[in-house]
Amino acid sequence: MERLDKVVLARMPDFSRSRIEGLIKAGYVTVNGVAADKAGMKVSEADDIVITVPPPVPAVPVPEEIPLLVVYEDDDIVVVDKPPGLVVHPAPGHYSGTLVNALLAHCPTIGSIGGVARPGIVHRLDQDTSGLIVAAKSEPAMLGLAKAFASHDLVEKTYVALCHGRPRLDAGRIENMIGRHPVNRKKMALVDRDGKVAITNWQVAPGAVRPQYPGVTAVVCRIETGRTHQIRVHMASLGCPVVGDAIYGKGALDRTLDPVPPRQMLHAWRLSLWHPVKGEKMSFEAPIPADMAVYMADAPLQPRIDKQTGGNRP
Repeated sequence: MERLDKVVLARMPDFSRSRIEGLIKAGYVTVNGVAADKAGMKVSEADDIVITVPPPVPAVPVPEEIPLLVVYEDDDIVVVDKPPGLVVHPAPGHYSGTLVNALLAHCPTIGSIGGVARPGIVHRLDQDTSGLIVAAKSEPAMLGLAKAFASHDLVEKTYVALCHGRPRLDAGRIENMIGRHPVNRKKMALVDRDGKVAITNWQVAPGAVRPQYPGVTAVVCRIETGRTHQIRVHMASLGCPVVGDAIYGKGALDRTLDPVPPRQMLHAWRLSLWHPVKGEKMSFEAPIPADMAVYMADAPLQPRIDKQTGGNRP
């Protein structure tokens, strides 16, 4: 008996070990007609092992006619209300059908702005997080937005999260470090070292959830930093994970809801920034999407969070 990855490598010596592992994890290697998902699984000479090499992906993203909900656009920036399920830029497993592909079709000149793989992109949203995202359409805008997002002072990002349970306090501020989980590298976690400072100011939005969902609370989060999975990790650290979160959430509680949430209930609700070229203060708001609105009351969300204290803005 031998490890599957060693057998595949022997058959394809021109491939690296990481490339072989990627093929196996992506389901391109079958053992006796069944897709293998572990590089270390044991196989024998009698096993029928079939290796399929997928066609090469384009080095440069190509334009694709994907509908976009454009909130604002001028010669320098475009603000989009991203639907859940849309990946922001090409990455392993998602080389097409991304926001970047859509932007290249919508405004072709964006292809020359910033990096080749992520033209115009200065910040990201998780695939299943909906809401506002801004992209640069000119080099001056790219430089200005990159500086603004790096400073954490010139951009205000406010999210709405539906969470299981209710935090012990009505408002608060979380400041710690987030880094890769020491065991599961696909997850993020609160860490003592080898992480980056993450700051979330949060406030409960009373009356924002329909009475038939007593175990769900709407929380408004204003983030001062933009770490991977930041709000999801921080809400879970309060014992109130985001509803529908398959990584940090509580699947058993999700299944008690009607309807069962189709994705993590997290929405990039408001975005305020200084225009990187015109120097004007601009603010945008994206309506709560339908799959979240089904759990929410008709009353408008009121909290405005001060990033220094976590309390209400006057």
